[in-house]
Amino acid sequence: MAEEKREIQHQSGTGTAEGVVRRIFVPKVDIYETRDAIVIIADMPGVSTDSVEVTLEKNILTIKGTALAPTRTGSYTAVYAECEPGGEYRRNFTISNEVDREKIEATVKNGVLRLTLRKAELLKVRKISVKAA
Repeated sequence: MAEEKREIQHQSGTGTAEGVVRRIFVPKVDIYETRDAIVIIADMPGVSTDSVEVTLEKNILTIKGTALAPTRTGSYTAVYAECEPGGEYRRNFTISNEVDREKIEATVKNGVLRLTLRKAELLKVRKISVKAA
């Protein structure tokens, strides 16, 4: 029965940690390419630098983050919320050999994760001059 409950929770997008049910969100991202890099910008409201983890295993880039629910000060009731407070963010990306694995940079500011995946030197576009014969 416990295994069945875990499976149902996993399918519905919730996870458990020590009996606490937490939502798992898939962060929305913008991906664009520049001449030298591929940039991924992920919206992860509520995360801090300490609660974000970026890993690269083989060709799978994984981002994870934990957003803590804000602590209440005083007695108030939320009337409207854009998103549910607290939870975990997870998303995977398959990257090609075009990316230099040693030059991946990540920054977090105001709940926005910015990943810069530098292109490998051999794959950068270079201009070849043509000379008259």
